[in-house]
Amino acid sequence: MLKVHIESFNYSDQEVLKQLRFAIDTNQHLAVLGESGSGKSTLLHLIYGLLELPNGKITYAGKQLGGPSEKLVPGHEFMKLLSQEFDIMPFTTVAENIGSYLTSQDMLADAKRIDALLEVVDLVDYKQEYVKNLSGGQKQRVGLAKALANTPEVLLLDEPFSHIDLLRKTKLRRRLFAYLKENNIGCIYATHDSEEALAFSDKILLLGKNGEQELFDSPEKVYNGVKTAYQASFFGEANDLRPWWPKDEKRWYYPEQLEVSDVQSDIRGIVKKSYFKGSYYLLEVDVEHGTLYVQNKKAIPENSTVFIIAR
Repeated sequence: MLKVHIESFNYSDQEVLKQLRFAIDTNQHLAVLGESGSGKSTLLHLIYGLLELPNGKITYAGKQLGGPSEKLVPGHEFMKLLSQEFDIMPFTTVAENIGSYLTSQDMLADAKRIDALLEVVDLVDYKQEYVKNLSGGQKQRVGLAKALANTPEVLLLDEPFSHIDLLRKTKLRRRLFAYLKENNIGCIYATHDSEEALAFSDKILLLGKNGEQELFDSPEKVYNGVKTAYQASFFGEANDLRPWWPKDEKRWYYPEQLEVSDVQSDIRGIVKKSYFKGSYYLLEVDVEHGTLYVQNKKAIPENSTVFIIAR
């Protein structure tokens, strides 16, 4: 089990992280969700041992993990960190990049390993291409394959799909996280993509604006357990229904949890816009206390009066 306890971490006089306490099993996947500047990358660097942690403790399998003052070469052998710089060699081929982390003691086994990882990151056709000729997204995938070369026990990823187009990203995420599960590789990845966090993680750590721990739990419990506007904002146009239902402990409702009613209800509003979303429309409805967003199967004409209920 990986356990993280951070009382505080500062860069000079600026506090970046504070009051973090969580633990995950070694084969679990943790999404660190937060806006830019919330300390996601710093957390990964602390776990990997690139930064000193004077006010806290990080342990793995019961052993405390130290920082750069304790090791000549910072980092931990059983982990790999893929930062946003990718750590690749531009003037060598894709295969040579991946192979640079292998032992070269068994050339046939290394070749099979490289081919298997090229399949995972969908770069089979670029095996002999020089990395300098690749796009940003392709370079990111080379870095990902390289980080997996020696089968780490824990993989740390910093915005691992940020340079990859949506079509390729969807396929890659499915392949990657399935591969990690099949090989019992734990993963902690920083992201600002809530859909990615909900779909592919076992746990979500939601960081606040000042680097504090807002929520830590399963994707389902985090999604349904938001308590503030900040927390709810990560998962779409969440609606605060306290003005109508002050005793409702849930408080926040997502558009798909509300619907237009054929009968009168407590919430009455005027449709201002119907946004086409493919399989549904997102209605923007002006109500007494502001604006609500409601998912609906069809568009509703502007200025129509509607009643809203919870599903």
